[in-house]
Parts: sequence; C-alpha cells; structure tokens
Amino acid sequence: MPHHPPPGIIAPHIPADAYRQAEATGRPVVIVVQTTDHTGRPLRQYLFPIAAVGAGVIGVFGLIAAFLALLDFAVHTATVIAGAAGPISIGGISLKLFGSKRT
Repeated sequence: MPHHPPPGIIAPHIPADAYRQAEATGRPVVIVVQTTDHTGRPLRQYLFPIAAVGAGVIGVFGLIAAFLALLDFAVHTATVIAGAAGPISIGGISLKLFGSKRT
C-alpha cells in the first residue's frame, strides 16, 4: 500500500508513524483543534450601526443646507422683485417697501 502525506496544513501536527498506521489499518485519525472562546462582539456588529447613523447625520446636514440655500434664494428673489416693483398698493393704501429715504 503506498504511503500518502497527511492532508492539508495540519500535516506537521500529526506524527508520521501514527498517520501511516491509521492509514494501513483503516482507523480514523482524530484531530483536536483548540480554539479560544470569543466573549465579546465582533467589530462588524458595531461598524454597521455607526456607518448607518453617520450616513443619516450627513443626510440631515445636507437637507438643512439645501433648505437654507433655498431660503436664501427666496429672500434675495423677494428683495429684487420688491426693489424693482416700487410701491405696492392694495385698496388705496400704498406701501413703499424699498427706495430712497427723501422726504
């Protein structure tokens, strides 16, 4: 029966004579792998909520900036229209919004 090298990256941890004897007799090779117990949460569970909240905050800042820009544009437009229109009169009452202060 030909001898084969132990499989995978765990080969250096299995004694060669034990592996060959198990291969010759057909017995299974039991490999015990010790792992450390992870008591805390992985970093992935914290990053997703922080990224979602950060994106929400950036979106709210963008919404506020767009609202203020629109409000600024509306005020400038109203100022230009009021300056060009002259006095406004409704029902005989005239109101001059902008203009010279000469008496």
